[in-house]
Amino acid sequence: MAEHEIVIAGFGGQGLLFSGKVIAYAGLLEGRELSWLPSYGPEMRGGTANCNVILSDNPIGSPIVHSPNVLMVMNNPSLDKYESSVVKGGMVFIDSTMITRKLERNDVKAFYIPATQVANEMGYPSLANMILTGALVKATGCIRKKSISDALHHVIPARKADLFDVNMKAIEKGEEYV
Repeated sequence: MAEHEIVIAGFGGQGLLFSGKVIAYAGLLEGRELSWLPSYGPEMRGGTANCNVILSDNPIGSPIVHSPNVLMVMNNPSLDKYESSVVKGGMVFIDSTMITRKLERNDVKAFYIPATQVANEMGYPSLANMILTGALVKATGCIRKKSISDALHHVIPARKADLFDVNMKAIEKGEEYV
């Protein structure tokens, strides 16, 4: 399996760190080498947030992703900041409800997914992150879908256990865009 160096970025409160945690935990369940490094601004909710996830079959030297081969962004400032850092041939997953512009590059594969709009239509506006996560996982093959399901059982807090099924539906919605 290839190494995946992933940056997930947007505003705090969009579930970005949760998406990264799900992907990382799924990698753990698969026995992969992994790193999950969250980062957020002082406001957290509404401020900037991002996380770096590395999934590899080999030991990981640093948890910091400087040149991602996968980028998932949910706001314009994040696309502006990270677009140029994606390696040639990489993949970029864009919430096209929140980001109005197209990529300035043509050497990466872009997925424009109206995640926030679809999440609102589903009645769960907070699940736009999981829609993008579903597309990312399917397109990259970074982890198996079964591992995502198993990881969700571990990372969804007990007080929100009833949201497992809607999280899985959001992931499946995202897969439809790939």
